[in-house]
Amino acid sequence: MEKSVETTTTTEVTVRKAAAEKSERDGSDTSSASGGSVLEDKEGGIWEYFGWVYHLGTNSIGHEYCHLRFLFIRGKYVQMYKRDPHQNPGIKPIRRGVVGPTLMLEELGRRQVNHGDLYVIRFYNRLDETKKGEIACASAGEARKWMEAFDHAKQHAEYELLRGGSTRNKLNMETEITLEGHRPRMRRYAHELKKLIRIGQGPEMLLRQSSDLRPAIKSDRYFEGEIGDAIEAHEWKCVRTINGVRIFEDVSDFKNGKGVLVKAVGVIDTTADTVFEVILSVDRHQRYEWDTLTSDLELLASYDGHYDVVYGTYDPKYLTWWQSRRDFLFSRQWFSSQDGTYTILQFPAVHKTRPPRSGYRRTKINPSTWEIRNLNTPLDSNTMRCIVTRTLEIHHAGWCRWKRNRCSKFEKTLPYALLSQVAGLKEYIRANPALESKYATIVVHSKDFDDSVSSSEYDDAEVKDEFYDAISADSSSSEGSDDEDHLKNEEKIVKLKNVSWAITSLALRRTSVLDVNKELDPCETLMDIDLSQFHGSLPKGKDEKDSNCWTSPSGMGFMIRGKTYLKDNSKWLGILLKLLAVDWFKVDSPMDRVALHPECLVQTQAGKKLPFILVINLQIPGKPNYCLVLYYAAERPVNKSSLLSKFVDGTDMFRDSRFKLIPSIIEGYWMVKRAVGTKACLLGKAVSCKYLRQDNFLEIDVDIGSSSVARSVIGLVLGYVTSLVVDLAILIEAKEEAELPEYILGIVRLNRVRLDTAVPLEA
Repeated sequence: MEKSVETTTTTEVTVRKAAAEKSERDGSDTSSASGGSVLEDKEGGIWEYFGWVYHLGTNSIGHEYCHLRFLFIRGKYVQMYKRDPHQNPGIKPIRRGVVGPTLMLEELGRRQVNHGDLYVIRFYNRLDETKKGEIACASAGEARKWMEAFDHAKQHAEYELLRGGSTRNKLNMETEITLEGHRPRMRRYAHELKKLIRIGQGPEMLLRQSSDLRPAIKSDRYFEGEIGDAIEAHEWKCVRTINGVRIFEDVSDFKNGKGVLVKAVGVIDTTADTVFEVILSVDRHQRYEWDTLTSDLELLASYDGHYDVVYGTYDPKYLTWWQSRRDFLFSRQWFSSQDGTYTILQFPAVHKTRPPRSGYRRTKINPSTWEIRNLNTPLDSNTMRCIVTRTLEIHHAGWCRWKRNRCSKFEKTLPYALLSQVAGLKEYIRANPALESKYATIVVHSKDFDDSVSSSEYDDAEVKDEFYDAISADSSSSEGSDDEDHLKNEEKIVKLKNVSWAITSLALRRTSVLDVNKELDPCETLMDIDLSQFHGSLPKGKDEKDSNCWTSPSGMGFMIRGKTYLKDNSKWLGILLKLLAVDWFKVDSPMDRVALHPECLVQTQAGKKLPFILVINLQIPGKPNYCLVLYYAAERPVNKSSLLSKFVDGTDMFRDSRFKLIPSIIEGYWMVKRAVGTKACLLGKAVSCKYLRQDNFLEIDVDIGSSSVARSVIGLVLGYVTSLVVDLAILIEAKEEAELPEYILGIVRLNRVRLDTAVPLEA
């Protein structure tokens, strides 16, 4: 019988840079690994990750198990131990293997295991489903770091493949890591690894590990405030201050007759991971210390690792003069973005196990969101800080009444209690510094595996250098200024932030013919594309008021990197390809290679005459499944020396590292806007993408259902899709000066699309 997993157990994630064998022979200075130290190789080296994780699986007789294991990743090699090899020299690994370039990672979210909550990561080989496994961590932050560790290992394997020759043959002979089934006997695969042993038998115990996780390594990740990659038309005005927490009102929607958006914003001296764990916890004793409203919670059900339903009660005497007891139900949906920002959505809910109770009055909790984002920290500081935003919707009439009459007892209302949670959270964490070590994760430096690796191929811009490709007109972006004063003297450039839509539009630089010629061949004759020859199953709208259609927006809502971005952060607007048509298909299962379908416009005579067509196939999971297919065309052939050519004719790993999508909800429910956000997403790292290069086209099949987080978000979007106006921008990320400026490959605006109008498409 396995012991219960303690929720307080923390898996320590430590990373170091291993010295090369030559440096070790020369007596390079090293530090103890057990303390989370960094080991540098002066001539180059590879990253090492090691720490405790939970290994989840099913044994040969069908029983599920959860074993505490020590995981060690060095370069592309992975080893798993029963005990810490640093404290037990000579111990043999129970599993070992390599991370191949076809490894896929999926964050499955939170799962209850042996009466405790763990965050689960699934990995598998997209070409061989038998090579798979699951590990789990005590916190979401640690799970994210382990995903980065496996991603670095995958990049290292990809780099060795590019070397070709004996390295390629060597990689093909090595056995890939698998954590499911029997432990395999494997050949010796590296000179520094000893011969493998046969698998032994014996009892295993879940060890309670120390939770001392002080950040021994400082991050070089910098976030430039609450700025997205598309312009968001909110205008926030500070109306109150409560215990150091500012209360804002969205005055841009003041006269539209709908609910008013308000939010509380506070800076907390801890990491976003810690705040996220505290908010999600339903531990009554912990919540009593900071939450005046939703402290008595009971978890009713969990779904898909990122969604649950909770039931709670509260004593109304602290809020109103009514003495009847109150209860409530609400759902929570959460996810983290690629920059580590957490978003939690809370909706009023119903559940069959909790009908209205006798003696209780059922209260409807306001729809609300939490957003938790790490702030900039000076390199010489050991203090991590994050900004916490609590946004909720209040009835318009009630808010106006509270503003006009200060004696209206606003402090006795449910919205006030929800907004005050930020202040309570801030003081609770300040009074409990041990929470930092309980939930914190060691931050990882982002460096190359080897000095010879091209930075354009393998640097992860989301880790090494946080680039934001557009700005937000949301005045709350100034919230990050509490922690950015130390940068003011260093920044000599003018950043376009906290400005209105009009000023932002004037600041954008326009595309010049000379710059466009950089991506398309200037020696070829410009082709006049007749758009009337191309038709898709989703009609083109005549104006923005039409529904169930698409249009081609100007793109003024997006900002991307200009030619001198690396020097002065200049932004501009450049659109490269024309949108021909949009197909809206209904399919039984996700369909790839739509461009080869005989009914596809790529196969028409007019389509075959075009110089180049980019086909984006967004595969949307549901019942049934849907395919949103976008067709973009170039007026000239692609320039062979351009970044676009490198993407079109390059490797899948290069495409995965550069293929970017920026979403922007122009019109729709505010909760959906907060869920989708306005930040760019590297799709190749977030979901599974397949590429088909033939004739005059490149098709990209984006499987949104391959990520549980993406499935969760798209499920929310589909529930409101008939009231949404959504802009999508497709682009290739530029990382070097020679690749600048960036271009938006294409933009589409989807106006209130109806699911029932999707056209069936047979394979």
